[in-house]
Amino acid sequence: MRPATPVVESRLTGSVRVVGVGLLGTSIGLGLRERGVDVILADASPTHLRIAIDYGAGRQAAAGDEPQLIVVCVPPDVTARVVAAELEAYPHATVTDVASVKLAPLRELRASGADVSRYVGTHPMAGAERGGPLSGRADLFLGRPWVVAAHDGISYQRGSAIDDLILDLGATLVEMTPEEHDRSVALMSHVPQVVSSLMARRLIDAPHAAVNLAGQGIRDVTRIAASDPELWVQILGANAAAVAGILNLYRDDLTRLIETLEAPEAVGASRRLAEELAGGNAGVARIPGKHGLDRRYAQLVVMVDDTPGELARLLGEIGEADVNLEDLRLEHSPGAQIGFASIAVVPERLAHLIEWLSARGWRIAG
Repeated sequence: MRPATPVVESRLTGSVRVVGVGLLGTSIGLGLRERGVDVILADASPTHLRIAIDYGAGRQAAAGDEPQLIVVCVPPDVTARVVAAELEAYPHATVTDVASVKLAPLRELRASGADVSRYVGTHPMAGAERGGPLSGRADLFLGRPWVVAAHDGISYQRGSAIDDLILDLGATLVEMTPEEHDRSVALMSHVPQVVSSLMARRLIDAPHAAVNLAGQGIRDVTRIAASDPELWVQILGANAAAVAGILNLYRDDLTRLIETLEAPEAVGASRRLAEELAGGNAGVARIPGKHGLDRRYAQLVVMVDDTPGELARLLGEIGEADVNLEDLRLEHSPGAQIGFASIAVVPERLAHLIEWLSARGWRIAG
């Protein structure tokens, strides 16, 4: 018999009620259950609720429940209404939500006369293309930023349970005002969604031959265009002013670039084009961690046959070379049984890894 996995002690001292068991709600429940927290689940969909309970994210609500903390994980257009109902139903609990906009729910709660002295909004910067309880993961928030959009109406003592929740789930707590949060996510999340969706629209009437040329570039740009339109209508509507402001600046950039491309032989056109592209380099370099152009890492591309077990063999042999894999991206070659694994490692280990993999028959692209 395998020994039981030890339960890591939680900072939270009481029960946590999670309202809404989609991706985020189920993941919160799973993460807290791993720490032994009593998690109470609620959802408007009985089917979703049963699935989340079956997966071990928590239990069904019972008479006499007195949660320490309530986490509302519902769509943005009903967030304030559900938060208000939870504040009224559980007068001793602190309530938070995880909606992707923070100013609109707070304003709506204040306008309704809700007790915001027990409420503060938060937003974990984590997610996936697929939602629902089946996509929930206990490690979804590990190392991810989780914004606490505090306001003057809540005390430090009340808000401490929310801090404990975030730290228990392994996230990195980031403090912002609701206004700062909404401006920031407009730039880092909401506008990228719009740009991705508009680019993907260009593919609707594209010739079949052109679509067959799809490589990693178009896949990267359009990946998030597969997101749920109904959810994004709510998000963009709730943060419309901030999104529109950035899109106006983006429109100015596009106009300037189009004018340059319409007269490519004009004096200075090449310089202007280079400056626009270099500006993109400078912006990417500011993205922290492995998702940006992190100059701490060197890149190599390995050709991988599209057969079962080959990628696992490559990863295993990188480990045998005693090289830490800092990042990995995969690209398939259309119409060919081969893929390309772009591997990031520290520069000091690059030559060793190339020699090691080459000696074992791997083909290094370029």
